[in-house]
Amino acid sequence: MADIISLDHLSVTFPQGKETSIKAVDDITLHVAKGDIFGVVGYSGAGKSTLVRTINLLQKPSSGTVKVVGKTLFADGQTAISKKELQTTRRQIGMIFQHFNLLNENTVLDNVMFALKHSPLSDEEVEQKSLKLLDLVGLKDKADNYPVQLSGGEQQRVAIARALANDPEILISDEATSALDPRNTNQILDLLKDLNQKLGLTIVLITHEMDAVKRVANKIAVMQNGRIVEQGKLLDVYLRPKTKLARQFVGGSLAAIETLRAFDLGKLGPDEELFQVVFSAQTVTKSVILDLYKQLGVDVSMLYGNIEVLGSQPVGTMFILVKGTPAQLQQVPELLKGGHVEVTKIDDRGIWND
Repeated sequence: MADIISLDHLSVTFPQGKETSIKAVDDITLHVAKGDIFGVVGYSGAGKSTLVRTINLLQKPSSGTVKVVGKTLFADGQTAISKKELQTTRRQIGMIFQHFNLLNENTVLDNVMFALKHSPLSDEEVEQKSLKLLDLVGLKDKADNYPVQLSGGEQQRVAIARALANDPEILISDEATSALDPRNTNQILDLLKDLNQKLGLTIVLITHEMDAVKRVANKIAVMQNGRIVEQGKLLDVYLRPKTKLARQFVGGSLAAIETLRAFDLGKLGPDEELFQVVFSAQTVTKSVILDLYKQLGVDVSMLYGNIEVLGSQPVGTMFILVKGTPAQLQQVPELLKGGHVEVTKIDDRGIWND
């Protein structure tokens, strides 16, 4: 799938006084394919919002290249298209935020119609389109209500409908669920995933909450101090995080880390080996311990086990201690690797430690 967003060697520097500056975004390269739900996670101050604002040049980069929907917007230290072209491109990028930014004195319908005030459509066509968008987000029956009469989740739905008014190819969600309770958060995330599937909408999800990314994203980037420290497919990053920060965001793996530290990998006996076993949705119920005992005759203990739902797919991970002869231990990975099971040997260096 072709990239719809390409950020290459992007940096954003803010001057602080005459001789100092802060680099909010530091030499980031990030490519988002059309149809992705791409999660960008990191703690406050990581540079996530600054990065996302460069996509539509609401924040002008200091250096690097920005290419969106096939157009180069920024290169060689300057904007690469005219103001008119930039305005047209921005209509292809919808944005929703933590604060809904609705017009409280206007009805729900008027709030959506406001986004189409410069549209060539007739007044009747604008109203009908806005009603269809409200229907799409499940709020057509609230068209005549005012924002104050809605729940937080409903107000965010209105904001989403408004963001879709100009038929964008990209929707940027900048901490859009941060102000919502867990129930409304999940409903909004499910709506975004539904829109991604129905409309082919590419979504960039900026958040500090890993649970949000796990629920809907297919790819992820982890940011710290203005840099991307890890990125890739959600499953790969979640199950095999390479950096300390990524491990802090993936709850299941964090629990595994603490378990392994308590176990002390340095005390493995010569006839013992530790393995991480990852199950896909097809084999999440596979009985690893029983299979190994029956086929190899080895002793197997489970030190840690967990099942997570990633993008609606159940994925299991466990750490098992296997005791047997060298010949038996050598056969363990090959025996398990078939049938959508991935096996990694954990040696006494402790790959989960820095």
